[in-house]
Amino acid sequence: MKKPGGAEKKKVRRSPGVASNTTPPRKQGANKDVFQLFAEKVRDHKGLVSRWAVLQETRVEYFRGKDFVAFVRNHSELKDILEPDKGLEPEDIANTLLNKNLLVRCDRVVKTVRPGKKKLSSWPAHLEINHDQVFSENGAFFAWAFVKRRPLWQTLLSFCWPVLTLAICLFPVYPHWAKLLILYICAGLLLLILCVLFIRALIFGTIWVIFGKRVWFFPNILAEEATLQDLFQFWPQKDEGERPKWTARLFYAIVAVVVILVLRHHAPDEAARARYQKRVSNIIDDVLEWSPRQALSGMMETVVNVTDSNDNATDDSKSGREKVAFPDDLGEETIPKEEIEDVTGNVEDSDHQQRDL
Repeated sequence: MKKPGGAEKKKVRRSPGVASNTTPPRKQGANKDVFQLFAEKVRDHKGLVSRWAVLQETRVEYFRGKDFVAFVRNHSELKDILEPDKGLEPEDIANTLLNKNLLVRCDRVVKTVRPGKKKLSSWPAHLEINHDQVFSENGAFFAWAFVKRRPLWQTLLSFCWPVLTLAICLFPVYPHWAKLLILYICAGLLLLILCVLFIRALIFGTIWVIFGKRVWFFPNILAEEATLQDLFQFWPQKDEGERPKWTARLFYAIVAVVVILVLRHHAPDEAARARYQKRVSNIIDDVLEWSPRQALSGMMETVVNVTDSNDNATDDSKSGREKVAFPDDLGEETIPKEEIEDVTGNVEDSDHQQRDL
């Protein structure tokens, strides 16, 4: 009779209620890994439009809520990663990512329209954390809260930076042809950047003065938060500001003409330009033509010159004991040592006579 009772107690201990208490943690752990993988796939996908901004002094990648909903609906194959939860709606998936701290809801810092603008910027450059961490499709921004995995080529590239630093430090010992190659490449890149900046500023100023529209080619070339893809975006974005007044356009046009005339009037002439070019060429030649052999030969010449000067000084000191030179208006005259001793003796005798008196 006791054995059946004990068996019943064992069955009660292994009831389905206890089993249900042990399975959810495993399921939650599996869901966490699945949603982490889903977030990484979505972040690496080029179909989701995203930008970079500053969130509390930290540079983060963020996207808009409406873009996330459209992306998930257009790329339903990515939901297969979620396995049992692949039937969830985009809003539910986003809320799950927020609960797992894979996403952070953000809001723009500047909430007022700037002067000269018709509406707020579609992609703000500065964000702040929103207190309501719930997904919203309209006017909400979401930043990725996990560190993106670095690809293999970036890891290998990080090991090349010390080598590049050492190569830069060893530039003086490069052969002459390598120095010329590096010089021309760096000068060409610098000239290209300056030309692009000048051309885009010239196009912007001309269109702004004539038509009153703001057109920037390569609009993100100087933006710190721009990605490499945005950096080389050639076609400009649509002008969202109000059209400037004709008085302001006329004023800046006059200022530009005056500045050009002043620079042209004070420009250096051909002789001054040739002098500046010669100085710069001499400096560049000194850097390019330097080599360790020249440095060693220069040290040897210095040692030889110091030795010769010491020998000359020794010879001069020896000859000075025998001869003393006194400058004269007509030239220098050399007085023998015996005459100097006679003169010195006569002076001493005269001093003794004066003392006796």
